[in-house]
Amino acid sequence: MRAIFQLVTCTLLLLVTFTDCRADSTDTRKPNVVLVITDDQGYGDIAAHGNKMIQTPNLDQLYRQSLHLTNFHVDPTCAPTRSALMTGHYSTRTGVWHTIMGRSLMNTNEVTLAEVMQSNGYKTGMFGKWHLGDNYPLRPQDQGFETVVQHGGGGVTQTPDYWQNDYFDDTYLRNGKPEKFKGYCTDVWFQEALNFIETNKSEPFFAYISTNAPHSPYLVDPKYSAPYERKGVSKQMAAFYGMITNIDENMGLLERRLKDWGLDENTILIFMTDNGTAAGFKRPQPEDLSKKQQRRLSKGKPIVLESWPGFNAGMRGTKGSEYDGGHRVPCFIRWPAGKLDGGRDITQLSAHIDILPTLAELCHLTISSELKLDGTSLVPILKGKKDALRNRTLIVHSQRIETPEKWRKSSVMTERWRLVNQTELYDIQHDPGQTKNIASEFPGVVKYLSAEYEKWWESLKPRFTEYVAIGVGSRFENPAHLTCHDWHAPIQQVPWNHQQIAKNPIANGFWIVNVEAPGTYEITLRCRPESAHHPLKKGVARIQIGDQKLQQDIDEGDLSTTFTLDLTKGQKKLQTWLDEGNGVSRGAFFVEIFRKETP
Repeated sequence: MRAIFQLVTCTLLLLVTFTDCRADSTDTRKPNVVLVITDDQGYGDIAAHGNKMIQTPNLDQLYRQSLHLTNFHVDPTCAPTRSALMTGHYSTRTGVWHTIMGRSLMNTNEVTLAEVMQSNGYKTGMFGKWHLGDNYPLRPQDQGFETVVQHGGGGVTQTPDYWQNDYFDDTYLRNGKPEKFKGYCTDVWFQEALNFIETNKSEPFFAYISTNAPHSPYLVDPKYSAPYERKGVSKQMAAFYGMITNIDENMGLLERRLKDWGLDENTILIFMTDNGTAAGFKRPQPEDLSKKQQRRLSKGKPIVLESWPGFNAGMRGTKGSEYDGGHRVPCFIRWPAGKLDGGRDITQLSAHIDILPTLAELCHLTISSELKLDGTSLVPILKGKKDALRNRTLIVHSQRIETPEKWRKSSVMTERWRLVNQTELYDIQHDPGQTKNIASEFPGVVKYLSAEYEKWWESLKPRFTEYVAIGVGSRFENPAHLTCHDWHAPIQQVPWNHQQIAKNPIANGFWIVNVEAPGTYEITLRCRPESAHHPLKKGVARIQIGDQKLQQDIDEGDLSTTFTLDLTKGQKKLQTWLDEGNGVSRGAFFVEIFRKETP
């Protein structure tokens, strides 16, 4: 089915030209594109945006040279933002509205930015964080990227990542194969991207550098964090800032190499982040203050904190929030040589869904109108048309549950207004901190924005009852390695990182798999990945896949237990149980599914 879809898509891509997608250019070669997206770095975590503590000299220089989208929005968390960025569709439309629980897996019917680039003659490379599925047909190499170096899951040390990775000298996946790397994770992503660029510099290329930093755990060489600690920044925030300083250092290296290779003039460089700050801002809590400070604060008087509280550019909310601090992020776009005049703010409302259509126009890409993108090209405002795109309505929400709930943690946005959770209205131009709810004063605005939300919600509803399945038995990935990161289960039942796995939680959930080919399969259950050599508890193992149920004993010292069974083709529910007796049972955190070759 996917092969047929790709054939149709490629045909459409060759036959149908994106409306008005010709940028003014006398160059015969298409521009290169380097898109850098960092993880959990907020709008205020850059010195150029007013942060007086953080040191980001290379990002500050890029800021001076770039167009800055000052009203640019993403989803409030990681995977949803990435799905929208890759497709030009609202994240929920792609099947992604969480970071775990099988709801970070992107529907394979989506046509990605990488697939569009590839079909238009670009070399494509992805480095770092994917977070849209770790199994066929969901991996970046299945979704248009020819060269891939990545970690697993949503971050280094998360459950699908290589066991006991710790940001330094780790094992990552090169086009799906484990490989040991030297150095700090962020340095690896940038160096591998530079290798890719150097190899392909004679052809148009698209390099997607997606760092896991500065996402937790906050691990970085002390040479980056210690200077902040000495200035009174808390240990965690100092590490967070140190990770950003390391990113900044790598941004400087990237720009120097592009210049050395003569590529900087014809390269569109985009820097953005995936949601609001995770650790760059801390509101003072009563327990952090002296009694005198608490009294002053209770009277509305200013207080002087003994340590740096962080900086959030005056916004309300941080990562995960429906308020602007959760989803308004930096976005810098630079294309020198008179292509885009930098050094200015662009205040029109814009979002992650706009990146694909914008690049389609800037790069002269042929793209099918059948894609029906939610985003729009920003080229008019990038080219200086100040009155363009002034009357948009955009919507973001944060669901993080199995099935989306209407109005949950939502924001309906125009240039002037924010309707939050249906009941709160803010005039963002006069109240950027979203402190005064004026819904009762403007019922007409509330009614209009509510109607916009209703139309949007109805368009998304067909996705709510669908599952995105993990492929098993494919010639492109056999065996398939499943982890509990992708269980469908209540959030408290999903061990999503190595630290949680090490505690052996009593938890369980199910996967949705698609058996790619009928045949005899071996399904192996483990409580740790194979490389950990960790024994199971003595007891009974059970599995159910589709309507088949099997069980067998686990002996003392067994590292795994394997079931052999015949499976028909198609989508099925898979669940496992490791029963230890006395009512103690948990799911297998790691499962390997192997289709035996036909003789």
